[in-house]
Amino acid sequence: MDFRTDKLLHGGDYNPEQWLKRPDILEKDIDMLEESGCNVVSLGIFSWSTLEPEEGVFHFEWLQEIIDKLYKRGISTILATPSGARPKWMADKYPEVLRVDETRRRALFGFRHNHCYTSPVYREKVHIINKKLAQEVATHPGVILWHISNEYGGECHCPLCQKAFRNWLKEKYQTIENLNDKWCTTFWSHTYNSFDQIESPSKIGETQLHALNLDWKRFVTHQTADFIHHEIAALREGGSTLPTTANLMYYFGGLDYFKIAKEIDVVSWDTYPTWHKEAVIDTAYDNGMCHDLMRSLKGKPFFQMESCPASTNWQSVSKLKKPGMLFAQSMQAIAHGGEGALYFQIRQSRGASEKFHGAVIDHYGGNDTRVFKEVSRVGETLKEIRELAGTTVNSSVAMLYDWDSQWAMEDSQGPRNKGLHYLEAMLKFYRGFRKQGVNVDVIDMTCELDKYKVLALPMVYMFKEGFAKKVRAFVENGGTLITSYWSGIADDTDRCYLEGTPHGLMDVLGIRSTEIDGLYDWEENSFVPVAGNELGLDKTYTCKYLCDLVELRGARTLMTYGSDFYEGYSCLTVNEYGRGKAWYVAADADKEFYGDFLEKVLKDSGVSCGIKEEIPDALEITVRENENEKYYIYQNFGTEAVNIPVPEGQISWIYGNGSDKLKVYGLVVAKVIV
Repeated sequence: MDFRTDKLLHGGDYNPEQWLKRPDILEKDIDMLEESGCNVVSLGIFSWSTLEPEEGVFHFEWLQEIIDKLYKRGISTILATPSGARPKWMADKYPEVLRVDETRRRALFGFRHNHCYTSPVYREKVHIINKKLAQEVATHPGVILWHISNEYGGECHCPLCQKAFRNWLKEKYQTIENLNDKWCTTFWSHTYNSFDQIESPSKIGETQLHALNLDWKRFVTHQTADFIHHEIAALREGGSTLPTTANLMYYFGGLDYFKIAKEIDVVSWDTYPTWHKEAVIDTAYDNGMCHDLMRSLKGKPFFQMESCPASTNWQSVSKLKKPGMLFAQSMQAIAHGGEGALYFQIRQSRGASEKFHGAVIDHYGGNDTRVFKEVSRVGETLKEIRELAGTTVNSSVAMLYDWDSQWAMEDSQGPRNKGLHYLEAMLKFYRGFRKQGVNVDVIDMTCELDKYKVLALPMVYMFKEGFAKKVRAFVENGGTLITSYWSGIADDTDRCYLEGTPHGLMDVLGIRSTEIDGLYDWEENSFVPVAGNELGLDKTYTCKYLCDLVELRGARTLMTYGSDFYEGYSCLTVNEYGRGKAWYVAADADKEFYGDFLEKVLKDSGVSCGIKEEIPDALEITVRENENEKYYIYQNFGTEAVNIPVPEGQISWIYGNGSDKLKVYGLVVAKVIV
């Protein structure tokens, strides 16, 4: 089901159970929430020991009272299931709920997310409390959405999980002979005689069967998704029909979020960029790409569930956000298709792990702090740009990011075992597109390609069955394909393709990859333009890390390597196929190359954001739209004020003034009638 609001959400993670002995503070919190323009809070995320202090003894009255008081002041509730951290009584009475690590050692009680998703006892206890929350608390009109657990992650290697893993494998492969063939177990004489012999990967056991490692990661995703399904089923059994979300995390390596997203109704995520560590625009592109990934998981509006109002307590350096940065980060979430900007946390904890994590209300507790004033500014602005709620981000450009492929590539043992620089390569593509103001979707191999004009495949090591055929049809029908080095190397069980790579696309690209050179960190090569090349590229660029050597099979060369034994070899090629074009980038070139190259490819492909003027380097432009209007959202992540390039058409300014220079960390929103 869809989750739609007629306003942009503003608020955050609130833990009133920490302050039940201080009713004066609870009253003040609600006053300050209202003053800062917050209209929603998340409740109950880590509240299990307060909701059920003893097995079967439930206390919901305090939660119901808080929800009611918030509702009367115009503040809605996103109600959480409490499964993110189980109470001590459960661990003591039912030790099977605690996880077992890869060395087969069971954990003690502590931390959070220390529970087994397979455990029947844990599932039963979660089912009971979820159903009761649905029956007794979620019926309140102030509750608008379910927050399922918190930041799902981690894995368990207990006997229950081993059995479930074997059953999952048996269902997938049917016979042990088929598994042995797909996993290439004859290597090092690791052949299995039955599914019962298989164990999860362990540093004290098997780690060198890459297909085993890959399938274990897939199983962890499967088991987590099944647990989420179980949690939501209990809510439905309790009579709740509210939509659901689960807060995801950056490019979290432990779960395939495209599969997790299928279990929930709306995606939300927790974003904690390290602002001010490097050029702010670089961090903005990184954060923006993840916003676009989260939006693309379901192809629907998402929202920022957590961000830090000040500084975190867990990053290596707890850097304060400079004045204006909190505002800029919050607005970026909205620009990229978000329906809300929320924080962790509302009131700063007085003790334990997160007592120094930033909050809307700090230990001082006043409304005259710099952070509180910035939060209030965000609240005011979200009201002013309220008409963005319900608009969408439509993209002509897609980049492929696939968890299976990344897992397999990072486990492949070659050509670089340290420093593949995969996300860095993704970001260079992304930055090149976004510098031109075009929206970008970040998709996986299951997504349809028909609506896109340009498709980028940066380091797509794994081509799953049928994917090359889908890409071939995309180009044949007029699409523009950009493929990079180290793509199409292995199938979906990480078996290397025979008869040439990139698998299934050699004729589309007009090349064959023959060898790939892994460079030491101190080494580099260069991209040298061919005189008179069709894009008019005339600069020399640096490349590092990986250099692919290709054999031309019909493609034309635009640039060649500048040194080493492969000096003069093609490193940028193009080939016509059907009604489309296919470009091949053979090495990890610098970001300046991608900026120049992709600008020209977008122009060649007829893709534009509608702005003809040059876009300043540190200006991020994103477009949201509905049937009648397009909204151009401008943000300055640079170090000085910049001019605002405007699209053609009838323009009105719904926030800021386009005739003025845009200040650092500033925001301007223009509306154009379609």
